[in-house]
Amino acid sequence: MSLDDSAAKGMHPLASDTAMVLAAGLGKRMRPLTATRPKPMVAVAGKPLIDHALDRLAEAGVARAVVNVHYLPDALEAHVTRRTAPAVRISDEREQLLETGGGLVKALPWLPDPFFCLNSDNVWLDGPRNLFRELSLAWRPEEMDALLLVVRHHNAHNYIGLGDFHLDPLGRIDRRRPDRVAPFIYTGIQLVSHRLLRDAPEGPFSTMVLWSRAIAERRLYGLVHTGEWFEVGKPQDIAPTEARLTRA
Repeated sequence: MSLDDSAAKGMHPLASDTAMVLAAGLGKRMRPLTATRPKPMVAVAGKPLIDHALDRLAEAGVARAVVNVHYLPDALEAHVTRRTAPAVRISDEREQLLETGGGLVKALPWLPDPFFCLNSDNVWLDGPRNLFRELSLAWRPEEMDALLLVVRHHNAHNYIGLGDFHLDPLGRIDRRRPDRVAPFIYTGIQLVSHRLLRDAPEGPFSTMVLWSRAIAERRLYGLVHTGEWFEVGKPQDIAPTEARLTRA
């Protein structure tokens, strides 16, 4: 479903028709499963992790996806470029892994303003509304450099940690205080303005660099996910995730 189709059917239109899917990582925590395959090709509930992400983009009406590749790239590229929904373009990082921020900068020529961005190992269940529509409804480009989807601890399956962020009453993000628990965990899904990427460093760098500037300028916002989210970072996370998905 295109942006125009959404409007014609009375839905709030998506903020973007394109997503960046980050799929170039080494998947070290998922070893030994990633010894012979890239992490996005590890199967959960009968299909590769990256297909969980791409299928949900297609269901939401996101027409295009840019997928970056680095580790064991040939199998991943062959798999995703067979798709037509969303149509996939490859951002090739074979020569150098650029990390999350550098990967976004390299792919920027193919990304409209704004664009969705998500990790290729994301698995989630929606709340009352599709999460890409939730992000679109909350998007205020005059105020936001990026809108991060976050989740409370009780809706974050397999997650073991202290959390990532605090939100103020307006939804603006602050980092977790040292030695404290933060109530919100970043899901790996966001809606991003080109403004976030202005004057970005060259070469490999983390998106954290850009987020830090946006936090200082009070332009990094969070939206609380109303459904469930699954961290699938280690082999032992797969079975409980599959068990919950079969009950959904």
